[in-house]
Amino acid sequence: MTALTANLIEIFSAIQGEGVNVGTRQIFVRFGGCDLRCHYCDSQHTWTKQSTCSIEQTPGQRDFTTHDNPIESSQLLTWIKQQNSPHLHDTISITGGEPLLHAPFLAQWLPQVKELTNLPIYLETGGHRPKQLVQVLPYLDLVGMDIKLPSVSGETHWKEHREFLQLCQAADVEVFVKIIISQTTDLAELRQAAQLVAAVSDKIIVFLQPMTALAQPHTNPALTAPTPEQVLTWQAVMKEYLPQIRVIPQTHKMIGQL
Repeated sequence: MTALTANLIEIFSAIQGEGVNVGTRQIFVRFGGCDLRCHYCDSQHTWTKQSTCSIEQTPGQRDFTTHDNPIESSQLLTWIKQQNSPHLHDTISITGGEPLLHAPFLAQWLPQVKELTNLPIYLETGGHRPKQLVQVLPYLDLVGMDIKLPSVSGETHWKEHREFLQLCQAADVEVFVKIIISQTTDLAELRQAAQLVAAVSDKIIVFLQPMTALAQPHTNPALTAPTPEQVLTWQAVMKEYLPQIRVIPQTHKMIGQL
């Protein structure tokens, strides 16, 4: 089998700040490149592939070294082994950018990293590439899927989001949904999102994530965090369709985690 390569942004150990794994320790593997341009994105440096990547040498110490891209799977395994201190990590987070742009690489590499670490594999994704998801589903333990509200993200992917959730459900892979909300959020879109998720399974947890202020402006400077009154109203509306609607901001930023 020919060894594939991938473009990386960084590898590091940190506390997960979002979703069902919030508060747990993870090895983050961040891949470069994204085909979306969400207005609220706080990781715009991941939109394009980078010539180099940053690799943490000691878990949690931020002692990064720089390496040239692209990276072969064997090298990536070596770095994961270096990060994988006994009993420290709960999960490996595959994130980006959009990691499913590297689906062929992941399909080859994920079985190897799972055998090496015996850690669950968690995919963080925009939820708009169901065909690529099929290639890696057998190796995943958890999927965190965004639903991109057009009124907030500037992106529209309702059909792909539905197919994405259906694939996870059919494969019996645990999945949750994250929705970024701002003052511009359209209530009708939140209803549509709730109905879309409920049609697949009412057991899927949905996280409403209020926008976090950035030092640098978003691509749409008009985007601001929602008011408490808006959040309470929107949660109540979505709970008409789904029992588990949780409101959690980006907690890693509150504790200064990368």
